[in-house]
Amino acid sequence: MERENSNRTRIVGLRFTPEEYLKIERKWKASSSRKLSDYIRNHLFNKPITTNYRNKSLDEFMLEIIRLRGELSALGNNFNQVVKKLHTLDKIPEFKVWIISSEQDKKKLLDKVEEIKEYIQKFSARWLLS
Repeated sequence: MERENSNRTRIVGLRFTPEEYLKIERKWKASSSRKLSDYIRNHLFNKPITTNYRNKSLDEFMLEIIRLRGELSALGNNFNQVVKKLHTLDKIPEFKVWIISSEQDKKKLLDKVEEIKEYIQKFSARWLLS
């Protein structure tokens, strides 16, 4: 790479309007080129430019999975606390209250897992049809 750059002794100055520069900058940032000069040079000499793009449906999927993961994590923590508490209880009345509470948390946890399964099924069906 050093040898290639050492032969570049000529400088070309260009002036752009703010709109033109924004357009070039957006395309450069969407490409895999690390430097703006590399991007412009590749474009001028018709060399291939690798462009990155974002899949909007994948973004939506990831946001939903992140939200569900947070909920599952909170439910898992609550469930772990319940189990620890159950192991330390000495009195039967308290034990019954914690059993009922843990059953409710267990139901919430299983409902969230089912919600994740349904969402993934819908997403994969939509993905396969497109």
